[in-house]
Amino acid sequence: MKRFALILSLSLLFSFSSLGADDREQELLKGFHNISSNTLLGYAQKLTSPEFGGRLTGTPEYRLTAQWVADRLKEWGIRPGGEGGTYFQEFPAPYTSVDSAGSVVFLVKDGSGALKERPLLFPDEYFPGSNSASGKVEGEVVYVGFGITAPELKYDDYRGITAKGKIVLVESGSPYEKNDPPGAAWAPYNGTRHKLENALRHGAAGLLVLDKVGNPNTLYQPGFVYAHTTHELARQLLLPTGKDIQVLKEEIVKTLKPRSFSTSLKARITASTTRHPEGKGCNVVGLLEGSDPELKGEVLILGGHLDHLGTIGTLFPGALDNASGCVDILGAAQALGTSPLPRKRSLLFLFFGGEESGLLGSTYYTQHPLFPLQKTKIFMNLDMVGNGTGLSLWGGLSYPKIEEIFRKANDRYIHRPWRASQNRPSYGRPRSDGAVFSRAGFPTIGVGATDTVKPIYYHDPRDTWQELTPEIMEDVSRLLFLGLTEAANADL
Repeated sequence: MKRFALILSLSLLFSFSSLGADDREQELLKGFHNISSNTLLGYAQKLTSPEFGGRLTGTPEYRLTAQWVADRLKEWGIRPGGEGGTYFQEFPAPYTSVDSAGSVVFLVKDGSGALKERPLLFPDEYFPGSNSASGKVEGEVVYVGFGITAPELKYDDYRGITAKGKIVLVESGSPYEKNDPPGAAWAPYNGTRHKLENALRHGAAGLLVLDKVGNPNTLYQPGFVYAHTTHELARQLLLPTGKDIQVLKEEIVKTLKPRSFSTSLKARITASTTRHPEGKGCNVVGLLEGSDPELKGEVLILGGHLDHLGTIGTLFPGALDNASGCVDILGAAQALGTSPLPRKRSLLFLFFGGEESGLLGSTYYTQHPLFPLQKTKIFMNLDMVGNGTGLSLWGGLSYPKIEEIFRKANDRYIHRPWRASQNRPSYGRPRSDGAVFSRAGFPTIGVGATDTVKPIYYHDPRDTWQELTPEIMEDVSRLLFLGLTEAANADL
């Protein structure tokens, strides 16, 4: 039986590898038309459902999501590509579950000068901190600009400010906004993790980040409570102090000099959370091995992050970010896995965990690659590719043979507006799995959708499947199917 199966598989391989042009075109069109926007939208609804709980890496719900994706790959004949014959690459992923929305209250003076509570409304005016400790903190509010202490840059937002026992207000990012070599010196300081660590070093009792986005890529510190609110709301609450923090922020950016001050207002933050240091994350990895004895050692990789933010007082579904990219990959994987068309090179499908928690999954893969760097012909990253009317390959012009294959596929079969660019260095901190791969030396392209047609709710509970554009996801999947079928056999 084994000998018969081997002879049969070889005969089928020979048959399909010797397909005539007309037969090959028919098989290509069959795979193309088997990719359906209705099917893809169904995958998006599944990934964003309460069953998967917002897909926070480390949680049982994320593991359920990973298993569901692995089951689909298996169903389509795509082999396990992870550790120990499984579909998974494991890595540590401690996490914090946010058990309720908690509260944020400002104590402001009314017309008579008496203090009056001004509770912030959830989710419109604040989000709980994804890695906040459980508890309550109350204290005077201090505005500390970007919350950065960088001696080598002669910059310190805390200079002349007493933060001990107080709640500090910090801006997101850094005051240096250019993407150029000097910007690299600011990169270690512009993440929320540094701002939180720096607040702790200065004795702050709590933190309010002036950027209302969910964010699990922060530090957990027992006893330290924090939350996120909007810059404009804080600005309005602080105007009676005689200071306009929008003006102050602009001055900091213009002069690179701090404008910190004590507000004389008070605030109270409460949080209800549970820390899980035992959390484990994983990448989901599927492999379609190439048919050529030599070229199958080379690989084309499709990747996108599977995780999102979990439940932060309410479900964060993460439809555009990044169920959409994963759905695009699933559509292509299904068509490629069930197509009889031969591919000399191998294809790897990577669904990363821990992107939102600090690019954990992509970092783990680049440190433990399943195919050597020198054998990786391209890594194509999909992140938030589900809203728009045009197609793009960011960085594609740096790999002209790859870009030409995909552009011609679009010109012949899809007919969407097309954009491509050269790879450009990023001097800021890495913000995507693509940046991790690029900095590790992997040839990297970002697959994108251009010309958005629906609102983008970034790290927000309104990022639901209803805000996706299923037609563009269908065409992205079709483009990937066509392009990878050709690139796997092309002279690269």
